[in-house]
Amino acid sequence: MTAVAARLTAHRLAAVPGPFREIGDLKRVRVAHAAGSAAQRAFVRSWVALVAGEEPERVAAAECAAALAGARLGGIDAAVLRSCGLAPRQAEIVLGHAIDEVAGGLNARTVARVRTALPDLVEAPVPKRSPLPAFVDALCRQPRAGATAPGRPRLIVEPPENHAEHCWAVAVYGGLLADDVGAEPGDAFLLGLAHHLHNAVLPDAGFAGEMLLGPHLEPVLQRLTEREVSTLPAELADRVRELLGHRADAATPVGRAFHAADVLDRVLQCHHHARAAGFTADQALVDLELVHAGPVADYHHAVLAAAGL
Repeated sequence: MTAVAARLTAHRLAAVPGPFREIGDLKRVRVAHAAGSAAQRAFVRSWVALVAGEEPERVAAAECAAALAGARLGGIDAAVLRSCGLAPRQAEIVLGHAIDEVAGGLNARTVARVRTALPDLVEAPVPKRSPLPAFVDALCRQPRAGATAPGRPRLIVEPPENHAEHCWAVAVYGGLLADDVGAEPGDAFLLGLAHHLHNAVLPDAGFAGEMLLGPHLEPVLQRLTEREVSTLPAELADRVRELLGHRADAATPVGRAFHAADVLDRVLQCHHHARAAGFTADQALVDLELVHAGPVADYHHAVLAAAGL
């Protein structure tokens, strides 16, 4: 990477923690009509589309658009908007406004690309659901280890995210960073989605546990990864195998997109737990105006004052 490109990337990276933090919160957004977090459901939805033969580039654009819109709309996605009676164009406008609220610091090419995917979110038929590889469900159930270090007790944080949620976040972040490092968005997205296939079988003991495996670690990871990759359709499996080789370093554009996305998600997840532990009522009442302006706001304030709250 040239010095100019490195400076541009650093400038762009300084702008992404805000939107990425909001996207990451979809790991914690749930709805009444479906099981699992919004992030987990997007992980499954992505594999459904890929196994059905959708091009990774198209899946990446649609899922990045859904993630950006979901950063502000939460569980109100394209399907919900349509079920509420909005016409396709009306739903696109709502989703587009949500994207615009959070995407200001992202690469303009990236934002333009994901916005072109809005019709896919609103109008495209749901792909015929073929039997999914077993790893999809397994990663939805496999918890992440959290922060560990060799020779030290593990730091347990509750509730833990699962591997589907982490892989989805890395896929989306990678897809949104790809233009900044010269990577193909579809490649960055697919690598993020697939980079923990071995954990479909191997419980996550974190860095500390991996180091205790010593010389067995790499053979185990390779053996388990190939076992899962081989359950994919042949063409998709070949592309995943090729992309997984880019996990080794950040010397290639797709490697840079992936590693930036991976480390950002791991650290933002820790920031989430720190924020949750330090939450105060004033943040809701004052910063977020929990009692917001409206015809009964004065009455609400009077009730709280009388109750000593």
